[in-house]
Amino acid sequence: MKTTDILRLSLNSLTHRGLRSWLTILGIIIGVAAVVAMLSIGNGMTASVESQMEGLGADILTLSPGYTQASGADSGFEGMRQRMQQMMGMPSEEESSSDDPSLTDIDLYALLEADGVLYAQGVISGNNIDVEYLSESVRLSYEGIDPLAWSYMTTATLESGRFLDIGDSNSVVIGSSISTMFDQTLTVNTQIKIDGNTYKIVGILSQSGTGGFGGDDRTIFMTQDAARNLDDTLDNNEYSYIEIKVSDTDYIDEITSNIESTLYSSRLVNEETRDFTISSSTSMVETITSTMETLSFFLIGIAAISLIVGAIGIANTMFMSVMERTRLIGILKSLGTRNSEILKLFLAESGIIGLMGGILGVFLGLILIGLISDMGISFMNMGREAGVSTSAVIVTPELIAFALAFSTVIGIVSGLIPARKASKLQVVEAMRSE
Repeated sequence: MKTTDILRLSLNSLTHRGLRSWLTILGIIIGVAAVVAMLSIGNGMTASVESQMEGLGADILTLSPGYTQASGADSGFEGMRQRMQQMMGMPSEEESSSDDPSLTDIDLYALLEADGVLYAQGVISGNNIDVEYLSESVRLSYEGIDPLAWSYMTTATLESGRFLDIGDSNSVVIGSSISTMFDQTLTVNTQIKIDGNTYKIVGILSQSGTGGFGGDDRTIFMTQDAARNLDDTLDNNEYSYIEIKVSDTDYIDEITSNIESTLYSSRLVNEETRDFTISSSTSMVETITSTMETLSFFLIGIAAISLIVGAIGIANTMFMSVMERTRLIGILKSLGTRNSEILKLFLAESGIIGLMGGILGVFLGLILIGLISDMGISFMNMGREAGVSTSAVIVTPELIAFALAFSTVIGIVSGLIPARKASKLQVVEAMRSE
């Protein structure tokens, strides 16, 4: 029997069992669609986070006050939590009290003497300040920076205007999203009110990239002195955190150790009593990526249950097909059809079910991706602000090919036992079947 004959007989059998075939295929469609959607969204979210975190600079370390075992430098996550909250436009949690350790000019000067440190700047950050323009008001985040150090450390680029200079006490640089938050677009030299004080916009940053957190797009940058006027909880020589630019990212672990040793001496602490956390965008990316991969595998495991149910459905359908066509099998064998050809006939049939389920499942998955992606972006405010085009999903040809191949293999494997049963039937017994 030729291969074309086997495929033709398989398709003819599926066509004659139309409703049963479609119900069997439906189980595969749901499973493949769920797996494709989960993998695509998971990969897209991971790529978005990595893109945004890389925008912070791989050569930038962040020194934060306070330390717990869970927030050490190895994890990287808690050490940059405040920075992440600001990037997401979320209010910071009140963690510290007046008795908690703080970062001061003493720490800043000590860091500048550490081996491997090129630049360092103290940052004063805050959330939810009122920004007014004309009759409108929005609540935004702000950062007080050292203009001289910031010009060497920032990864941001300007869309228009200039960066801050020393002495720009009444000037600000704004993120790209802020410029379109008001009915009338903000431009360079526009005057806005921040917490009741008037400031002139001297620069507007370019979009910070396709990362899901918006980066600096929703942040107002001002001098440290101006920022201190907005935060009465910090003394004149205190900072929310300190950013450090290292000389060589290949030796970032060694440089981090040098910084820790320097801070142990300047702050009179040791490994057991340390009261600071050093973290980096690299460690943050690794932590978030690992977490999201774990979540993706968990979701894929749930989606795989549908494929298992679909595989059971295929096996059940093929057993029924063997029972219904026992006499036909006997006739084919009496005409000289070999056992191997009977086996191929039923395997082709179950493989076609899997392949069709995979094709339709991919299409359904793409539809689900579009719906879930739009809903996720809307609810989580991830991208698409001020015209930022952000894809929350990544669909690759490899993923589609994998889905089709996997569904076909599931179909073939599910039909293997029924196909072997059909090939082992004796001609006389099969001919007797009604």
